Amino acid sequence: MTDTEIFDGHNDAVQFIAEYTSSGRDFLMRSETGHLDLPRAREGGLVGGLFALHAAPEHPPENDLIITGNGYEVIYAETVDPFCARRQIEAQRLALERLIRRSDGRMRLAVDVDEIAAARAEGAFAVVLHMEGAEALDGEFEYLHRLYDAGLRSLGPVWSRPNNFGYGVPFAYPRSPDTGPGLTESGKELVRTCNRLGIMIDLAHLNERGFWDVAALSDAPLVVTHACAHAICPSTRNLTDRQLDAIRDTDGVIGFNLSVNDIRADGHLNDDTPLDDIVRHIDYLIDRVGEDRVALGSDFDGAVMPRGIKDASGLPHLFDAMRKCGFDRESLSKFAFDNWLRVFGLTWKSGP
Repeated sequence: MTDTEIFDGHNDAVQFIAEYTSSGRDFLMRSETGHLDLPRAREGGLVGGLFALHAAPEHPPENDLIITGNGYEVIYAETVDPFCARRQIEAQRLALERLIRRSDGRMRLAVDVDEIAAARAEGAFAVVLHMEGAEALDGEFEYLHRLYDAGLRSLGPVWSRPNNFGYGVPFAYPRSPDTGPGLTESGKELVRTCNRLGIMIDLAHLNERGFWDVAALSDAPLVVTHACAHAICPSTRNLTDRQLDAIRDTDGVIGFNLSVNDIRADGHLNDDTPLDDIVRHIDYLIDRVGEDRVALGSDFDGAVMPRGIKDASGLPHLFDAMRKCGFDRESLSKFAFDNWLRVFGLTWKSGP
């Protein structure tokens, strides 16, 4: 157990809950599979997080991983049809609503900073709705407005594949994140619409040119919910020093991704990744952007976790390692909770 209360910037748990899939887990019961459920969240000190809605391809490639001499490349999944994507997103959103109702007050949908703070104070788990990839949206953004009314407060325009709004960065190592074109004209209008509504724009999975397109257009802080430093691990999913500087200069936030292949300098998918190496990676980010701009973005249920953490219940091990490396209570509180609330307050609005 930990006395540090944590808000997490990214998880993929919705795709594995019983309300969404017949083979799914009961999120309210402790499981030994996956990374996140309410009991393990409590054990680890989690008091809330961004829950990602995400549309999977109907026909994923059978052999999408290519091993190279010193790294890897993952072949793009197909672009998801908007109607297929919307069916999946709606099913996941409604499943999450059913789970929250079934929790009998133990979980709450939060749409502003005050609601997150109130849930924390009253011992409820705060759920913030996020969508990872905008394939489900129509060109007039009618569905985006409907999602906003239903509680959506964070949106990643792309996942790691192209869509009508931009070009996701493919998974590859070692490789630059500068992998192709940036936002389309529809993608640029999506950024403007999110700014008007007060929806946080998540730059995770977006390639470098898309990142700079958002930076040129957006009037909100730049936010990446789950990524690491390219200078340490040169994977396409990680951020260059120049990108990190832009996050710093807009008073944004980077959520530190616990995915081992984006933490490790060798890019290996190896869960035997020492906690001291993880803390050194966090230190690098803080040295670059400041302790007010680095938070946790675990990617629970969406990546391979370090063995020393394993799942949400193991987060105290990370915070103990950070303490041993000199993090004081104030800096831990910023990383765990305060930095997300700060950037939400700078981004979200009371209404359209």
